[in-house]
Amino acid sequence: MEDILKKITDFKWELPKSYKAGMRVPAYFYINRKLMQALEKDAVEQAANVATMPGIQKASLVMPDVHVGYGFPIGGVGAFSMEEGVVSPGGVGFDINCGVRLLRSNLKVEDVRKNIKKLIDELFVAVPSGVGSEGRLRVSDKDLDEIFVSGAEWAIEKGYGDEKDLKRCEEEGAMDGARGEVVSKKARDRGRPQLGTLGSGNHFLEVQYVEKVYNSEVAKKLGLEEGTVTVMIHCGSRGLGHQVCTDFLEILDRAVKKYGIQLPDRQLACAPIKSREGEDYFAGMAASANYAWCNRQIITHWTREAFSKVFGMKEDELGMDLVYDVAHNIAKFEEHEVDGKKMKVCVHRKGATRAFGPGSQDVPLEYRDIGQPVLIPGSMGTPSYVLIGTKKAMEESFGSTCHGSGRLLSRAEAKRKLRGNVVKSKLEQKGIYVRATEGALLAEEAPEAYKSSDDVVDVVHRAGISLLVAKLIPLGVAKG
Repeated sequence: MEDILKKITDFKWELPKSYKAGMRVPAYFYINRKLMQALEKDAVEQAANVATMPGIQKASLVMPDVHVGYGFPIGGVGAFSMEEGVVSPGGVGFDINCGVRLLRSNLKVEDVRKNIKKLIDELFVAVPSGVGSEGRLRVSDKDLDEIFVSGAEWAIEKGYGDEKDLKRCEEEGAMDGARGEVVSKKARDRGRPQLGTLGSGNHFLEVQYVEKVYNSEVAKKLGLEEGTVTVMIHCGSRGLGHQVCTDFLEILDRAVKKYGIQLPDRQLACAPIKSREGEDYFAGMAASANYAWCNRQIITHWTREAFSKVFGMKEDELGMDLVYDVAHNIAKFEEHEVDGKKMKVCVHRKGATRAFGPGSQDVPLEYRDIGQPVLIPGSMGTPSYVLIGTKKAMEESFGSTCHGSGRLLSRAEAKRKLRGNVVKSKLEQKGIYVRATEGALLAEEAPEAYKSSDDVVDVVHRAGISLLVAKLIPLGVAKG
């Protein structure tokens, strides 16, 4: 790819506007030479296509965990002006507000390692998972309408967690602009039985420990020190968000023709931000995002209960505080500096994480002096990372960074090349206990199917758009 991309630094490369007719801005890739070897030509084309969209500002941005997605590449970031810009489901993804939350605890690795099988088995029962899995809750349409607006707060009011959890969620667990009336019956029918479930694919509930601290001052502020046991929850809006995306792709495909928008790829279906179609999509997307925050909050409560049961300790003794919760498939209205001027833009992060720097009013007050926590999950046997947002991210990447490891093998390819029982055996040899609904899932989500999380976070750290705080190593995993 070095014949196509122009080197700016060892960790930032440019795809110039001249690459493709219609590009309004360049594309910038946060990547190094090693990861460039796995960069798909189709992902480059997708980044170029995003750069042709109306109202795009600065650049089409691509993170080091990039791979081909629907419309936008996964790992893609695009910000659009409110006047001329568009909103696009392809820039958010099907799993709206797929995100990650991290809990810390007072437990140490030696306390948990000897009980890990019992703990993961308990978590596997407590939190339903798998394709089409149904939860322990039964909610009505009225409940859904409340969840669409209030998000995680609905769960708190029902006794699933504590008010202080909300302060440590992006958007405090509910973004503005949601309207339940734009969510179809089919989407509601899919979402109603799935609240409080992990789902399938790359979603997981992982028990980890802090192996290494890179920044002791920030880690202390987050309640993390070497040997501390943590829990990472990775899931989203389940079938509801998928259906909302599907429904609006049809609507916005018609809107492209209605508003005379020229696109190089039909998968980039979009509508002007201030059009009825654009406003309705944003309202449905926000409702789905709030459902996802509610979902992760309920799972958090059941996780705390499972720990209490296994270790015979009260929740306050366990100290299972929420460190933070981030979204990585979402579009949001934010204010950023463009060409020296502050302007409101619609930032699409598709497989990318918000990484606001110190001083941002959108970061919880207790973290404002250090910046926003950034959570980067690995893949089962590989490390996860905690980083912190930076001023440089605010200047360069609309306050955005990577979101995970990024696939190397498609799910179909992984299943052809790998066997679930072999993957499980290898993980157990490393001391990692795994429970999954089916063996094929372990093959699909094997560490070998993903890029190295070490390499991905090294790029964003060296590029300065988020900085390393702590490295987390898995002890056990419950998979969908």
